[in-house]
Amino acid sequence: MIKKILFTVFAVLIIFQIPNLTAQATAQKKTGTKILNPSLSVIHHTIQIDGKPLKYTATTGYMLLKDEKEKPKANVFFVAYTKDGVKDKSLRPVTFAFNGGPGSSSVWLHLGALGPRKVLLSDKGFPLAKPFRLVDNEYSILDVTDVVMVDPVSTGYSRAVKGVNPKEFHGLNEDIESTGEFIRLYIAKFERWASPKFLLGESYATTRSAGLSGFLQGHRHGMYLNGIILVSSVLNWQTLLFNRGNDLPYIVFLPTYTATAWYHKKLSQDLQKRDLRDVLAEAEKFAIEEYSLALIKGNTLPEDEKKGIIQKLARYTGLSPKYVEQTNMRITLYRFAKELLRDEGYTVGRLDSRFKGKDADSAGEGYEFDPSYAAIYGPFAATLNHYLRSELKYKNDIPYAISGNVRPWNFRDVENRYLNVAETLRQAMSQNQFLKVFVANGYYDGATPYFATEYTFSHLDLNNEFKGRIKMGYYEAGHMMYIRKASHAKFKKDIAEFILSAIGD
Repeated sequence: MIKKILFTVFAVLIIFQIPNLTAQATAQKKTGTKILNPSLSVIHHTIQIDGKPLKYTATTGYMLLKDEKEKPKANVFFVAYTKDGVKDKSLRPVTFAFNGGPGSSSVWLHLGALGPRKVLLSDKGFPLAKPFRLVDNEYSILDVTDVVMVDPVSTGYSRAVKGVNPKEFHGLNEDIESTGEFIRLYIAKFERWASPKFLLGESYATTRSAGLSGFLQGHRHGMYLNGIILVSSVLNWQTLLFNRGNDLPYIVFLPTYTATAWYHKKLSQDLQKRDLRDVLAEAEKFAIEEYSLALIKGNTLPEDEKKGIIQKLARYTGLSPKYVEQTNMRITLYRFAKELLRDEGYTVGRLDSRFKGKDADSAGEGYEFDPSYAAIYGPFAATLNHYLRSELKYKNDIPYAISGNVRPWNFRDVENRYLNVAETLRQAMSQNQFLKVFVANGYYDGATPYFATEYTFSHLDLNNEFKGRIKMGYYEAGHMMYIRKASHAKFKKDIAEFILSAIGD
C-alpha cells in the first residue's frame, strides 16, 4: 500500500569526441538511442549579468554511462554552461542541476532560473500570449558558478541504450546511482575534481540530492560536496502523504492554506489587511500549539475545544466552519484547492496556488487539473525544443520528454515505511564538516509546503550541530518560485551568496 501511495504522490507533481553534427543526426536516426560515441555541440556566446558581459561556452550532448564491465547502459543528456577565460578551474565552482517528478526533465530550472536564456513570462510569472519567446536571463547564476543541466534517464533526450531495460533506472536507488555516475564521469572527463562542487535539485530532485550527498561521498567515489541547494524540498515524505493515521500533513500544510487564502482575499478583514509574513506567523503558532494537539487527541477532544479549533481552522483557511467540521478538521490539499474558490467556479493551483483554473464540474471533490502546471507547461516545452535546435545547434529527432514515462518508480528499499532521506543528508553533513545546505521555499507551494520543510530540518538537526550551515530562503511564489520576477531576483541573490559563502570558509 505504501508503495502504491508513493507512486501516486508525485504522479501529479508534478517537481567526448566532437564529430560533425550531421553525422551525429544521421547516427541517431539510424540507431535510435544506441549511440556509443555521442557527439557534442559546442557554441560560444556572451550574456549581460548585473550589467557586465560574461563570455561562456555551452556544451550540449550525451554522456555514455557504462557498467563495471564497460558495457554501455544509457546515454544521459546534458547542457553544460562554463565561463570562458578561467585560468584556474580549481577556483571555479561547478553546479549540477536537475528537476524532480520523478520523471521530470531539467527544463524548469534550465529555462526558468539558472541558464543564460529564460522563458518570457509576466512579472508575476503568468504566461503571455503566443508566440512564446526566450530572453536573456539577467538572473542567471553563471557569474558565480558553471552549471550542468542534467536530464535523468528516460527524461529529456536521455535514454537507456538498446537492449537495456529502462526500468533499471526507474527507482530511488537506481536514479541516485545513475545520476551519481554521470556526475563522476563529467567531473573526470572535464577535469573538475579540484573545483568546488554543488548540487541543485528541485522537488523530487531534492530527494535525489540528499541521496547523492551520501552516494558521492561514500567509499566508492569519495567526492565531498561544498554545498547542496534544495528548491521546494521534500526529504521526509511523511510530511506529504495524507494517509489515515498520519496527521502530520494536515498540520504542516495549514500555513500554505493560509497564504493561499490571503492571496485570493478569502480571509477575514483583520487578517487580510496585515502583511503575509505576519499572518503566517499566527497560523504557524496555531498549527503547532493548538491544532497538532487537537488532532492527537482524536475523538477524545472535548466538544467545546473541538468547536474552537473548527472556528480557528476556518479563520486560517478561508473555508466555512461547516466544511471544516465535515472533514473532521483534516483538510487535504486536493479538497482545499477545489473548495477555496468553489463559489466563484475556480480551483487554485497545486504547484503555485496563485494560479486559478476552471473545471467542467464545479461540484466535484477535487480539481480536474493543476492550473499552475497547465499554464507554464506549453511555454516551457515550446521554447526548450526551439532553444536546443536553433540556438544550441543540437539536432535530435527523438521526442524531448518534458515528463518521462518512469512509472512505476521503484521504492523497494523503503516499502512499508515513509521515505526519509533527511537522515542520509544528516550523515553526510556530520562526516563532511564543510558541507552547507540552502533551502528555497515558496509560500504558495502546495506540492512541497514550506512549513513541512521547516519541520523536516528542525528534526534533522535535533542537536543544533549544523547551526550556521543550513540556511532557508522564502519567496512569495510557488513551487517554481523563480517564475515570478521579484522572487527570481531574490532567488539568484540568495544562491549566489550561499555559493560564495560555501567556498569562502
